[in-house]
Amino acid sequence: MGAWFEKEVAEASVEALAKAGMPRIAARLLALRGITPESLHGFFNPDWRNLAPPGELDQVDEAAGVILSSLRNGDKTVIFGDYDCDGVCATAIMAMALRGIVKSLFKCSEEDAARRVATFLPERLTEGYGLTEASVSRLFFDHPDVKLLVTVDNGVNAVDQIAAITAHGVKVVVTDHHLPGEVLPAAAALVNPKVSSTPRLSDLCGAAVAYFLANRLVEKAREESGDPEVAKGLGGMLFTLAGLATVTDIMPLGEQNRILVAEALKHFQHWAPVGLRELHLRAARSGAERLTTRDFGFVLGPRINAAGRLSSSSNALRLLLCPGKDREISRALAMEIDVCNSSRRSIEQRMTEAAIRHLAKGANSQVIDFPSSDPDVHPGVSGIVASRLMERLDPQVPVCVLVDGKGSSRAPAGYNVRAALAASSAQLSQFGGHAAAAGLTVKEGAVEEFRKTFDAACLAQAKSIPAAACASRSVDMYLKPAEITLELAEQIARMEPFGEGNPEPVFAISGVTLASGGIRIMGTRGQHIQLLFAENAMPRAIWWGHGDMAERLRAVPGRKFDISFTITISDYGARHPEISIVDMLPADGHSLKKDQAT
Repeated sequence: MGAWFEKEVAEASVEALAKAGMPRIAARLLALRGITPESLHGFFNPDWRNLAPPGELDQVDEAAGVILSSLRNGDKTVIFGDYDCDGVCATAIMAMALRGIVKSLFKCSEEDAARRVATFLPERLTEGYGLTEASVSRLFFDHPDVKLLVTVDNGVNAVDQIAAITAHGVKVVVTDHHLPGEVLPAAAALVNPKVSSTPRLSDLCGAAVAYFLANRLVEKAREESGDPEVAKGLGGMLFTLAGLATVTDIMPLGEQNRILVAEALKHFQHWAPVGLRELHLRAARSGAERLTTRDFGFVLGPRINAAGRLSSSSNALRLLLCPGKDREISRALAMEIDVCNSSRRSIEQRMTEAAIRHLAKGANSQVIDFPSSDPDVHPGVSGIVASRLMERLDPQVPVCVLVDGKGSSRAPAGYNVRAALAASSAQLSQFGGHAAAAGLTVKEGAVEEFRKTFDAACLAQAKSIPAAACASRSVDMYLKPAEITLELAEQIARMEPFGEGNPEPVFAISGVTLASGGIRIMGTRGQHIQLLFAENAMPRAIWWGHGDMAERLRAVPGRKFDISFTITISDYGARHPEISIVDMLPADGHSLKKDQAT
């Protein structure tokens, strides 16, 4: 067959979709994603009007009641968020809603509303995630008059900290989406779909939870005041932020999340906060009317995250909260955040190149520990570097990237990196996360011992992983060159938005040959390559981020390749299909990848 395993699907499911009118290839793709003839209409027609009512989230009314009572009393309220894109979006959603309500209740200015409803984001490197001792200390220093604390995207596991805050006479409302521990915090209200919710809301991200609560707050404020103008005009902005965060936090795109993402993308140019539109215009250099999940996942999300990784996420929050009248301030903030992202990419590249030189040949895992004294190192990008290293390995294995023993880990499909860390806990002072990604801190002087125990734990997992289960070795299906048509590309585009639970289809073709002179370097830094194949029916291909492979490919003229790829539509000239290479392997089974341990 070739280098990749074709994913298995029940032929009866494919047949049912084909009978419902779907072309054969599209029917297979949809069946692989669990779509049935009954769910076809909803899948292809996500509509914001079909969102669940906020009341389906347990305790959302209790939370709204506590918050509105405090706002009416004039109590100082602080929204406690997180420094990643989900946390920043959640903070912006709650701040916009609460300040909009306050302005309506007290007929006050934007500045006065911001004083009454403040925001707080922990510092990633010095305070860590959530309600830590350091972040709570700064919270009380910055806001000694706080009476109500509303957490977004965190708080469900901060049992001791919330007890201490409550002891100071501060009410706490927790909104979160992370898995709870055995004991829940004693908050005035707790809104978390992982604690209690209807099944269709169980996979909301932190910002989406904030969005549902914000909707209920505005509804309740309008009902109680009899004023339909309360917080008017905010809905689209809040919706867009929830959709963006859903993509960047890699939430499963079930019915509700698919609606959030699809409608946020569709209406982005009209609904999004002005700062977010400025950031997209600067980063994508495009005013495209219709965005795709790539714009959220690879353009906007990384830039918002970069602010929190390298400096402070406060600028990203300021950008999202910037009023429409302050266009110049939005542009300046967008430029600053874009420059920060460029710095992040530069550091990431240098760290990745340095880490490659320290890969252990034939290891069952990779553990790279950088000294913090290295000028080319920044702990804020350790997780990204771990992902980059894992992608370059063949075969892929779990990777840990540390700075003075503290950092992040990533694992390919089939592994559970958190379980591997748990098996190595004797060498760790702290760890947490999930199967694909986790954070860790190694005890002082224990890195070498950790490397051994972690490697053994990964080897034990590898023995039970069937080759076909590895995402890097599986594709949706094999195609013939003549099957890559504009019609197929359009059918795939209709399946957007792509993400967790609805991945972009990946195909494969065996035994194709590069045309003579068919390799061209692209990009301002020569970072991409364009490939033309000898097979007449094959469209142009782009291998993004692999410009450094050009010479290796030129060195093997006439060699046959197996390729895996995605299919998109190019509007350059006449509308036509274009393929993006995912991986490319010589048909004889030898690897072309250059970054192997030596």
